[in-house]
Amino acid sequence: MRIIIPMAGRGTRLRPHTLTIPKPLIPVAGKPIIQRLVEDLAASYKEEIEEIAYIVGDFGPDIELELIRIAESLGARARIYQQEKALGVGHAIACASESMQGKCMIAFADTLFKADFTFDAGEDGVIWTQKVEDPSSFGVVKLDAEGYITEFVEKPVEFVSDLAIVGIYYFREGERLRAALKHIIENDIKEKNEYQLTTALEFLKNDGLRFRTGEIIEWLDCGNKDNILHSNARMLELNRNTDLVAASATIENSVIVPPCFVGENAVVRNAVIGPYVSVGHHSVVENVVITASIIQNSSHIKNALLHNSMIGNSSRFSGSLDELNLGDYSDCSRR
Repeated sequence: MRIIIPMAGRGTRLRPHTLTIPKPLIPVAGKPIIQRLVEDLAASYKEEIEEIAYIVGDFGPDIELELIRIAESLGARARIYQQEKALGVGHAIACASESMQGKCMIAFADTLFKADFTFDAGEDGVIWTQKVEDPSSFGVVKLDAEGYITEFVEKPVEFVSDLAIVGIYYFREGERLRAALKHIIENDIKEKNEYQLTTALEFLKNDGLRFRTGEIIEWLDCGNKDNILHSNARMLELNRNTDLVAASATIENSVIVPPCFVGENAVVRNAVIGPYVSVGHHSVVENVVITASIIQNSSHIKNALLHNSMIGNSSRFSGSLDELNLGDYSDCSRR
C-alpha cells in the first residue's frame, strides 16, 4: 500500500502559524495533524505501508526531514514531490504519478477524523464520506440501492446529495487513477477553472470502476485557530484514558485539570492548566492559569492568564490576556 498526501496549500486561514510551517504539521493534542492521520490509516490497514508520498510546496529541507521522519516511524519510505503551480486538487495528486502503483490511498492532511478506516481492499475503490448540512462547499456523491457511487458532483449549486467527500480515498489499482488524471490534464478538462479529482473519479466510474463509501463518525476541521483549538479539545477528550503527560516533564507546585497534554522535557511550574491544554515539548509555563489552549514546542509563557489561545514554536509571552494568537519566534509581553 502507498499513501499519497497532497499538502501544498498555503493554509492562509491559519496564519500566523502557517507562515513558518505547513498546516498539516501543526500539533493537535501533542502530535502533528498529518502524523495522527497516517497513524490511524496504518493502524486500520493490516498489510505493509510501503511508501508515504507527500506533495508539497516550497517548504524547505527542515519540513521535508520531518515528513520523512513521520513516514519512517511507520516503517515506510518517504517520497517528496513538488507542486509548483496551484492548478487544483487533481493536478496536485497528479504530481505524485510515479507513486500510483497498485493499492493506494489518497489522504488530505488538513482535517482530523474519528473513524474506522478498515475496508475491503478487494473493492475497486472506497471513498470516505459524511453527511453535512450544507453540501454546496464540498464534493458530494450519490449512491445506488447497493451502496455504490453513481455520481460525483463538485460543490453543487443545487441540492444533489448531503454525502460530502471528506478527503480519504482508496484505489485498488493506482495506475488507473494515474491514467485518469493524465487524461483530464492533457485534454484540459477543468471544473471551476481547476483540474478536479472528482472529474477523474467520474471518468473512472464511467470506465467501469465501482466505488463504495466508508463512514466517518466525526470530522474535525483544522482550518483556523478556533477550529484547531476545538480539534485539540476533542482529541484530548478521546485520549483522556491514556497517559498524556510525558515522564520527562517537570510538574512543580501545579494543578493539571485533565485532559491535558504535556510534552517531553516541558516544565509546568506554579500553574493551573486545563482542561483542554496542550503544552509542547521543551516548553515552559510558569505562574500561569491556562485553559483550552495550545502552546507549541520550545516556548516560554509566564505570569499569564490565557484562554482559547494558540502560541507557536520558540515564542515568549508574559502578561494577562483573555485570548492570544501568537506565531512562531515571537516575543511579546503585556503589563
